[in-house]
Amino acid sequence: MFSRNTPFRSRIRQKRQAEPVRSGRGVFTRRALLVMAVQAGVLGVLGRRLYNLQVVDGGHLRQLAERNRTSKRLLAPARGTVHDRFGVALADNKVSWRALLMPEETTDIPAVIERFSQIVPLDEHDRTRIERDLRHVHKYVPVTLHEFLSWDDMARIELNAPSLPGVLVDVGSTRLYPFKGLTAHIVGYVAPPNEEDVAKDTTLSLPGMRVGRAGIEQTQEASLRGEPGSVEMEVNAVGRVIGEIDRVEGQQGEDVRLTLDSVLQQQVLDRLEDRVASAVVMDCRNGEVMAMVSTPSFDPSLFDSGVSHAQWNEWASDPRTPLVDKAVSGLYPPGSTFKPAVALAALKSGSVTAQDRFNCPGYYDLGGVRFHCWNRWGHGMINMREGLKYSCDVYFYEVARRCGMDPIKAVGNLMGLGVRPDIELPHVRSGVIPTPEWRQKHGFHWNGGDTVNAGIGQGFVQVTPLELATYTSRIASGRNVQPHLLRATNDQISAMASDEAVPKVDLPEEFLDVVRGGMFAVVNDQHGTAPKARLDLPGIQMAGKTGSAQVRRVSRALRESGHFNSMNLPWEYRPHALFICFAPYDNPKYAVAVVVEHGNAGADEAAPLAKLIMTDTLLRDPASDVRPAAPQPPVEAQTPSVPAEASASAPTENPVADDQPERGATQ
Repeated sequence: MFSRNTPFRSRIRQKRQAEPVRSGRGVFTRRALLVMAVQAGVLGVLGRRLYNLQVVDGGHLRQLAERNRTSKRLLAPARGTVHDRFGVALADNKVSWRALLMPEETTDIPAVIERFSQIVPLDEHDRTRIERDLRHVHKYVPVTLHEFLSWDDMARIELNAPSLPGVLVDVGSTRLYPFKGLTAHIVGYVAPPNEEDVAKDTTLSLPGMRVGRAGIEQTQEASLRGEPGSVEMEVNAVGRVIGEIDRVEGQQGEDVRLTLDSVLQQQVLDRLEDRVASAVVMDCRNGEVMAMVSTPSFDPSLFDSGVSHAQWNEWASDPRTPLVDKAVSGLYPPGSTFKPAVALAALKSGSVTAQDRFNCPGYYDLGGVRFHCWNRWGHGMINMREGLKYSCDVYFYEVARRCGMDPIKAVGNLMGLGVRPDIELPHVRSGVIPTPEWRQKHGFHWNGGDTVNAGIGQGFVQVTPLELATYTSRIASGRNVQPHLLRATNDQISAMASDEAVPKVDLPEEFLDVVRGGMFAVVNDQHGTAPKARLDLPGIQMAGKTGSAQVRRVSRALRESGHFNSMNLPWEYRPHALFICFAPYDNPKYAVAVVVEHGNAGADEAAPLAKLIMTDTLLRDPASDVRPAAPQPPVEAQTPSVPAEASASAPTENPVADDQPERGATQ
């Protein structure tokens, strides 16, 4: 490299010139390390990102990816069914088709709804409901667009599925009431939930959910509703359902079994025909309600799909009030059916004995006011049994005056009158047994005329037919039976028949025997007020009490003219006809209460009906745990020969006091 002749300095210079080359190699190495460090950092960031994607966020991202091909939603549970005592379905479910909208699966909900309405028309009610549901439900909860689709509707929706993202056809259930109006007031009906319902329970926003609005459907809502399920479906890019991946069925609501006998219920309805009336059949040993009919009635199925304004206005304007359950909500003056309670109160208070006799000249004067007996010729000197047998008003005017209203109210409440029955129904009303204190609370003064008027079940006294049936059951059995509709198990039924479960009423048995004997005489003795109620069944006798409750005042002049006939009055001014009874007399099993609005005379209208209903009940014996193969044909009513005195008196048991206004039934 260097020659011997090269000077030393030159060699040093040449050596220095070579050093920058070695220095350049060092600079290159540092840059390479820097690049490698940057690359390592980038790879680290990518690695961490991959770690987050695959490990940290992997589950969430898998769900998002899965949602691109699946759709999951909640399912409304099947509602529990309602059966009669023998297992006959009174409320059931049937399959129906509906169109749903999944809000989370569409980006333009108004446009989808508009396109849907061109395929299946939506009225203003539907649009308002859909807008309300969209505001109050989560995106993952489907909204019902239209229910009860036809096959043509479903075909058009499926054909236009690509232009209806988020819309699907689903199978649901509709509430079915096979007996329609026969059990409408008892079973009730269901309707779509309102905003208040959804605010309390968000699961009610699910399509197909219904809420009980009346009857057993309302009171047993918690048991009948059930728990929701879920379904997961595979969908394509346009949202059309390809198949079902998984389904978890909801838990169906519990079934409810009632004490009613649907066949007996139909027989009672057939007996009432087109009357505006109500009737209750009760097992007087344990309080089971075998039949409870209120006429006219309505079709509860209409509420599930929505009642039209025209239909609602028709029901609301009907003076016969078909939507009102008259058996538990109708308030009526009990008329003479109240007299057994007055007799028991007088016996318990000691103010009157069963042997005391009072004279009935056909009227009763008190404080310058004359109160008439229904028999204007009078009944003469009579005791308590005869007072009940003839249904003498004058006798019970005097008994009520001597006894006073407080003891009458106490015994009436004890026997189930004026007390709200503890039965499994909503909107059950309690009657009224007035007292001076009650009258004062309403701003009026009580006078003696109010007491004597109440003594015959008029004035301010009001009861419901269910209270009358409970009252009759307690007279018959001497036990504090409570009416109920939910059917118990056999063990529970046995327990309910025990003295501990059904204690005796707080009245001596001899007092009850006096009243039972008087009610027996009403039906079976000569000149009793209800010969038309006498049973035609061999070896079986029935005890009962007639009642005719006036709803308007009859003037003294018209009454004394001898030409008054309430049948000539307009229908709404005629007295109500009532009858209570129990049978068999020597071993009471059933109690019946019948109220016919404006039926005029209890002896002529209500008593024959009660006879037929009791006959049907005894022949069928619904309390048996074994269902009869078929109901036996009822025995035709035979009107026994009526003595002249009874035939002249029975139809006109319509007492009224001069100048005393009468209080009619209220709904």
